[in-house]
Amino acid sequence: MNRRSFLELTATTAALAATTPLAFAEDAPKKRALKKGIMYGTVGVHGTVMEKFKAVKAAGFDGVEPNSHMDQEEVLRARDATGLEMASVCCSTHWAKPITHPSKDVRAASVAGLKQALQDAKRYGATSVLFVAGVVNDQIPYEDAYKRAQAELIKVTDYAEELGVFISIENVWNNFLLSPVEAARFVDELNADYVGWHMDIGNVINYGWPEQWIRTLGKRIQRLHIKEYSRKKADKEGKWAGFDVEFLKGDNNWPAVMKALDDIGYTGWGIAEQGGGGTPEGLRKLSDEMDRIFAS
Repeated sequence: MNRRSFLELTATTAALAATTPLAFAEDAPKKRALKKGIMYGTVGVHGTVMEKFKAVKAAGFDGVEPNSHMDQEEVLRARDATGLEMASVCCSTHWAKPITHPSKDVRAASVAGLKQALQDAKRYGATSVLFVAGVVNDQIPYEDAYKRAQAELIKVTDYAEELGVFISIENVWNNFLLSPVEAARFVDELNADYVGWHMDIGNVINYGWPEQWIRTLGKRIQRLHIKEYSRKKADKEGKWAGFDVEFLKGDNNWPAVMKALDDIGYTGWGIAEQGGGGTPEGLRKLSDEMDRIFAS
């Protein structure tokens, strides 16, 4: 090879080196600072807490969201043996003992259940508790629910701050806090540093768009539930059937959701609350699908 040919080849190689990485970077999925967790209640693999945690770890998850009021020592042994992080703790008493109930005794029990969930989270090293802020129904008027929920939650905010654990309110089908504007206002009116939001993406789709909720709630969001929903299936078979759909086969616009999360600067946990985790293979499938969602 003569000197001229060598110089031409070198220039061509340098040009390719300068352009190829950029083109590849543009085509590659965006890497996001999201940790991949799963809700303990959706892990259908049979066995002990230890066996379930091992199956979750083997499937490629970073963490798990246990229920409150479990055997703390059993959870800690499974955590330490597997190296799973505790993504959050789900309060296990908020449905049976809603904080908006007319009875003072029931509301007191709801507060006690929330405090136990906060204690569990602290022990496990989690920094957030998923909490449903009561219900509205034919016996519990909306305005009463709003006032009761705030009055009871304010009793726990100092304790949450003392423990360093957020009370993260979830949007669920409880006929309450039905818009992102109201959800943001509800949190802001409590004026408490350790009250935030546990954003459930799938729960919104029946009556809204999760990307809009994400932008409105912004920094109030402490955790995410990653869940799919199909409006088409709900229209044909009833609204609850909408959840009976695999990841990436429903009506979530995952690129739009991920873009909204980027826009608000969200980093942290995305926790699967999705069917299909009844076998090790099913858990692996969920884990792989979440990787695809996070890279949308």
